[in-house]
Amino acid sequence: MRNIDDVLKDYFDAWNKGLITKNSDGIREYMSRDFVGYWANSDINEPDPYYYDYDITSSLKQMDNAKKSFEPFSITERNKGKEILILGKETNLINGEPYTAQCMFIWREESGQWKLLREYIELER
Repeated sequence: MRNIDDVLKDYFDAWNKGLITKNSDGIREYMSRDFVGYWANSDINEPDPYYYDYDITSSLKQMDNAKKSFEPFSITERNKGKEILILGKETNLINGEPYTAQCMFIWREESGQWKLLREYIELER
């Protein structure tokens, strides 16, 4: 199975390609069909959930001149190495302005590949 560092790099490369092409196919390839994400910021009381079939393409179309990056702080194996918990900071550079978020990603081994099972994204703004 591929090294998770390589998978993370390729996952964010897929996002950056999608931000240019406005096509989400490459991004969704990294997601488990059981995927659940949670997004929040300081203006809301509870996170908004989204699932495998959420409209990534609409999100891509909302961001022009954008690029994503991710800096992992911690990578921890669990469940006898079948899952990996990653904590880190994501930066979306949109029209030259950085938007940062603290993130937790859960990746799970599925049929010999790492798939994104859950993500928790908390904007720093």
